[in-house]
Amino acid sequence: MRNTLASSPARLISQSRPAIRSQSVTIPLRIAQRRQASTAANLPSNRIRNFIYGSTLLVVASTGYVYITDTRASIHRYIIPPLARAIWPDAEDAHHATIKLLKELYALGANPRERGIPSGSSSSLVEIFGEPLANRIGISGGLDKNAEVPDALFALGPSIVEVGGVTPHPQGGNPRPRVFRIPGEQAIINRYGLNSDGAEVVAMRLRQRVREFAYAHGLGIDEEAEQYVLNGGANVPPGSLSKGRLLAVQIAKNKITPDDNLEAVVNDHVYCVEQLGKYADILVVNVSSPNTPGLRALQSKDPLTKILSATVKAAKSVPRKNKPAVMVKVSPDEDSKEQIRGICDAVWISGVDGVIVGNTTMLRPEPLLHGIGIPANEAVILREQGGFSGPHLFERTIHLIKTYKSILELGPPEGVKGEGLQQKVIFASGGITNGQQALEAVKAGASIAMVYTALTYGGVGTISRIKGEMESS
Repeated sequence: MRNTLASSPARLISQSRPAIRSQSVTIPLRIAQRRQASTAANLPSNRIRNFIYGSTLLVVASTGYVYITDTRASIHRYIIPPLARAIWPDAEDAHHATIKLLKELYALGANPRERGIPSGSSSSLVEIFGEPLANRIGISGGLDKNAEVPDALFALGPSIVEVGGVTPHPQGGNPRPRVFRIPGEQAIINRYGLNSDGAEVVAMRLRQRVREFAYAHGLGIDEEAEQYVLNGGANVPPGSLSKGRLLAVQIAKNKITPDDNLEAVVNDHVYCVEQLGKYADILVVNVSSPNTPGLRALQSKDPLTKILSATVKAAKSVPRKNKPAVMVKVSPDEDSKEQIRGICDAVWISGVDGVIVGNTTMLRPEPLLHGIGIPANEAVILREQGGFSGPHLFERTIHLIKTYKSILELGPPEGVKGEGLQQKVIFASGGITNGQQALEAVKAGASIAMVYTALTYGGVGTISRIKGEMESS
């Protein structure tokens, strides 16, 4: 009996342990089962929630992409240009950064582009050198000096992009600093001095562009494919590689070429044509840069006639089916009727196709000449040497367009016969900042209104804005 009672507590404890162990295993199992049941019940709702979050993020990202790459976005006019001026106080640094950024964004497909702009009304349609263009706006030379981003610039909406000026051999231009902003007047003074990578390097760049175009259209990437595109086989202009657009390549002599050695000057221009002519819809002869000593002296009738005649002859020998047109860019400072008549005579005699009026000016427009009503620091900048560009040039540009048009309409000088006697084309370049001014330039006699300085202050949406203003008017 004692043994039984003595063993009873131990037996009771041993008997109760399995029950406790069983209960401790069962409770977590039930909790785990409940969690699994809860997770299984919540799985569809989690998937729906994740889908909604992902879709929302995708829509926001897509909307942001469309907005930031639309030239009409206000950020491109009111935020980016002043921000760039703050980040890069030196205007040339900002220029280089802009070209580099455009190149990288274009390679990624994230470059700014014109969206939602109509192709053009009947009033904006124009035919230039046999190519129907959808609008009358172009980008002047100097922005893309070495043809690094012509397609990114075309994406902004112009019908014509002018690259260059390109010199026969590489040259560094004038010492820095050589570009100065006058923000209060939306103006710039530059004395770059035709810094250039040289004709051979720029030609290689343009050649690669043509071959990549051929490859993208299934034509191959070799010399034969290149020549097929250049001969019009792809049904696009060989320079712009896009219907309704033209690529102009500006050429000029090297600084070290003596101005009084006319044969050497002529050879510089012929060499540029031989290197670059195949890849241009328009060749632009620059004898008007104020920052290359002696260059403007070449605008006198006799030397200009020889330079232009040799350039036209070389252009006619370019190895492709349709030859590039030739234009001459003139200075706004050679403004007497006698000087303009001499230039127009050279245009007629040489067979050049048109004139770009004009370039930057060495003059300082009133009241800026005396620094009236502008900040002291900007008044100091006005005394910097170099070519002035900005809105103050506009009235002068209109006056010169009318003068050139009236003299060109008189026809060639007596005794001039043969080819090149068709009506001459005029492009306006100088001080154009809005659609109303572009229309005024067209009314004065220009076929194309070109901009540059307005782009630096107004941002990449400037072309779209000007075109929209032209349409509204």
